[in-house]
Amino acid sequence: MLDIKFIRENKDIVIAGAKKKRITVDIDALLALDDKRRVLQASIDEKRAEQNIASKAIASAKEEEERQEVISKMQTLKEILRKDEESLQEVMKEWRALMVTVPNVPDMSVPDGESDKDNKEVKKWGEIPAFGFEPKSHVELLLSNGMADYERGSKVAGFRGYFLKNDGARLVWALNRFVEERFMNKSGFTPLIVPSLVRREPFMGTGYLPQSEEDLYKTQDGDYLAGTAEVGSMAYYMDEILEKKDLPIKFFAFSPCFRREAGSYGKDTKGIFRIHEFVKYEQVVLCEASHEESVKYHEELTANSEALLQELKLPYRVVINCGADLGLGQVKKYDIEAWLPSEKQYRETHSSSYFHDFQTRRLNIRYRDENGVVRYVHSLNNTALAMPRILTQIAENYQRADGTISVPEALQGYMGKDVMGRVQ
Repeated sequence: MLDIKFIRENKDIVIAGAKKKRITVDIDALLALDDKRRVLQASIDEKRAEQNIASKAIASAKEEEERQEVISKMQTLKEILRKDEESLQEVMKEWRALMVTVPNVPDMSVPDGESDKDNKEVKKWGEIPAFGFEPKSHVELLLSNGMADYERGSKVAGFRGYFLKNDGARLVWALNRFVEERFMNKSGFTPLIVPSLVRREPFMGTGYLPQSEEDLYKTQDGDYLAGTAEVGSMAYYMDEILEKKDLPIKFFAFSPCFRREAGSYGKDTKGIFRIHEFVKYEQVVLCEASHEESVKYHEELTANSEALLQELKLPYRVVINCGADLGLGQVKKYDIEAWLPSEKQYRETHSSSYFHDFQTRRLNIRYRDENGVVRYVHSLNNTALAMPRILTQIAENYQRADGTISVPEALQGYMGKDVMGRVQ
């Protein structure tokens, strides 16, 4: 959430930012409501001050007539104050509803664009494999090698349901050990297993509500299932004040994840690329309120994810997301996309974002600087590894002419073999 003072003083910048993100928001209506809010609040403060004066006058009145006169005036004042407070409550409902729809201002380096097709490539790594045969899709590879069962997955879990079995399950367990070992050796990261079942407040705080409610699973108790460990991790310090000496705080967080994929009807309906239930390791950082620090950690987190793909020897590219492909709170976002041979294109495996204090204002996460001034921290997050999606790129890039799949060298020690599947 942006500071209302910032919105008021930088109205044109906020409007331009919303336009770049292709988000519709009525800033003029918000500022008009804020004018009402400020007028009502000033009136309430004035009347409360008058009440205090009247209370003292009643206590010090020497004559009963004088005392009753003050009481009568105070009762009238009390009724006016009650009406003002009721009016303020109504205004505040509208004010808060509009405030949570105002998007963060994107960085100047964010390209303009209408969709993810307008994202700008900034880096490419690795050689696209050249096969001496027509490459198969991961859907066929995992099925033919007894690594997945989509039909029984749908029978048990419904649309986009799946089972992973044999080397499919072993590959996920190997990836778990691979990514955990890499991050356990990184300094500064606190391992964290976070809740997937989360209250509404953390979703509001991280910006997933109210805009993305249709993509969340909701329980009968009004709680939600998270689609990323970011939600639980960010809420860890909700309503707390940290000390600057403790920053940055870095989490390497794990959670099961759930997404309805409500806006993706008809996309990637086969296989395990786009599914409702998966697991994910997430990098989350809280740092001091400095744009330079946010940019530094944004590059660091992105490099961490790139290093994992490089160890797996998966060709990938990095893109800067255009304005229309940014979320409500993101200042800037990179997507990392690994090559998918069957589609002859790069597909997303990681996303890396920073938010300045957009999320932490909502979550009320602050720190005390060296001068004792309390400020909102900045937040960042980035996928470390999402599974089983990464299996799609591994299976397709490492497929062999006989239909089996080579095990990436970085995973062979965890798998105990160098080939997956069965020879046809």
